[in-house]
Amino acid sequence: MIDFAKHIMLMGTASHVGKSILTAALCRIFFRAGISVCPFKAQNMALNSFVTADGLEMGRAQVAQAEAAMLEPVVDMNPVLLKPTGNSTSQVIINGRAVGVMSAAQYHNGYSLKAFDAVKAALNRLNQQFELLVIEGAGSPAEINLKDNDIVNMRVAKYLNAPVVLIADIDRGGSLAALVGTLELLDPDERDLVKGLVINKFRGDVSLFTPAVDFLERKTGKPVLGVLPFIDRLGIDDEDSVSLDDKSSTVEGELNIAVIRLPKISNFTDFDSLAGECDVRLLYVTTVDEIDDADVIIMPGSKNSSSDLMWLRAEGFEDAIKRRAAEGAAIVGICGGYQMLGRKIFDPHHTESTVEEIDGLGLLPLTTTFAVEKLTRQVTLERLKFRFLDDEIDGRELEGYEIHAGETEPSSASLMMVDDNVFGTYVHGIFDNDDFRRQMLNAVRRRKGLAPLENVRNRRAEKQAAYDRLARVVRDNLNMALLDKIING
Repeated sequence: MIDFAKHIMLMGTASHVGKSILTAALCRIFFRAGISVCPFKAQNMALNSFVTADGLEMGRAQVAQAEAAMLEPVVDMNPVLLKPTGNSTSQVIINGRAVGVMSAAQYHNGYSLKAFDAVKAALNRLNQQFELLVIEGAGSPAEINLKDNDIVNMRVAKYLNAPVVLIADIDRGGSLAALVGTLELLDPDERDLVKGLVINKFRGDVSLFTPAVDFLERKTGKPVLGVLPFIDRLGIDDEDSVSLDDKSSTVEGELNIAVIRLPKISNFTDFDSLAGECDVRLLYVTTVDEIDDADVIIMPGSKNSSSDLMWLRAEGFEDAIKRRAAEGAAIVGICGGYQMLGRKIFDPHHTESTVEEIDGLGLLPLTTTFAVEKLTRQVTLERLKFRFLDDEIDGRELEGYEIHAGETEPSSASLMMVDDNVFGTYVHGIFDNDDFRRQMLNAVRRRKGLAPLENVRNRRAEKQAAYDRLARVVRDNLNMALLDKIING
C-alpha cells in the first residue's frame, strides 16, 4: 500500500465534464494553502501535447495543472499518452517516448496492463516528492467494455485506495441520471471509493437546485460537495478538440484570423494567445467560404499531414488558400501545417500513413521527408530577424517546442521559413511570446491600412491570474471543509 502522499481523485460521468479544469483549480487552491501538491493523470488520449525541458512528451492538460501548482511539468505527471492517428489506431507514448502505433484492440486487449507498470512507477516517485496528489480520471469509470483493462480510472483509485469525487456537467443536461447511473454501474468496492459528488457548469439561481441536491444525496448516499457555476472565458489550456466548439471568438475584431479545423488537428492551444488579443476575431473553420474575408489563414499542426492534405483538397481549401495568398492574405503554417505549405511530403517508412508521396500546397520552396524517430525538444531562438508583409520582425529570446517526425529541406528551413506573406515554422507556442505576437499582428494591421498597436499583454501573468480566478470560484462554491475530511480519511 502506498502511504506517502495523500490523494484525491476526480472522475467524471463522461468526457469534457470539467475534470481537467477542476484538477487545476484544486492544484492552485492547495498550492495557495501552502501544501506541496502535484497533478497526475495515468493515461491521456489527446492530440494536444507538450515537450518537457528534458525532451519528453506529455499531455497538455497536465502542463496547465502543473502551472496551477507552480511546478515545472515533468512526464511523471502523465506517464501514458495516446495520440490518435486515425482508423482506430493511436501512437502510444510511454514515459515521454513513442513506443509504436497500435490499434484500439491491440492496446486495450494486450498492452494497457503492461503500460500500468509505468503508471505505478510514476506514482511511486511522485508519492515520495509531494504531500498531495490531485489525480484526474478519463471519460467515465463505468464504461463496461473497457473496465477490465482500464488503467486510468478505478484501477488507479484501487491501487492508491484514493477517495474519489464524481463530477457531472449539468450544462449538457441529464446530470442527475448520469451520476446515479454511473454509481449503479460501478462494482460495490468501487462505489465505496466515491466519497462525494460535484455538479459542474451550472447557470442560473443555484437555490432553485436545492431539491435536486437533496434527492441526489438521499438516492446515492453520497454528499454533494458543491454546485459549481459555469465560468465563461476561463483562459486556461484545454485538453481535447471537443473544446474547439467553444473557442471561436464571438467578438468583432479588426483582424479576422481563420484556423482551419483539420480532422487530425493537434496542439490547437498554439492559438489561444491570439484569441485573447483585443483586435482579433479568431474562428475555427471547416468550410471554404469562411476564409474569404480572413486576414490571416492558419494551417495548424496535424497528427497526419498527408491525410489532412487530402481532406483540404477534397473540401476545396487548396485553391481557396492559394487565391487568398495571391490576394495578399497572410498564410501561417505551424508544424504539420508548415509541412503542407511546402512542395512535397514523403513518407517512405509509412510513419504517418501508407501514402508515400503527396504534393503540398507549394506556397513555400521546401520538401519534408518523414523519419521513423520523432524530434521532441524545447527551443529558444536567441535573435531572429525576418521580413513579413513588408515589416521587419525582430524576435528576441523566442521560446517554444518541437514535436515532429519530418525532416525539412533546405536545412535553412529546419525551424522556420518566410516568403513575404507566407510564414511557416515547426515551433509550437511561438505566439505565446508577447512581443513577437504583437509584431506579427501589427504587420497584418499595416497591410490592411490600420495603425499598429502597442503590446500591453503579459500572457504568463494572464494565465496565473486565470488560475487564481478559477481557484477563487471553486473554493467559494465547494465544501472545502468536507473535501479536507475526505482527503484526510
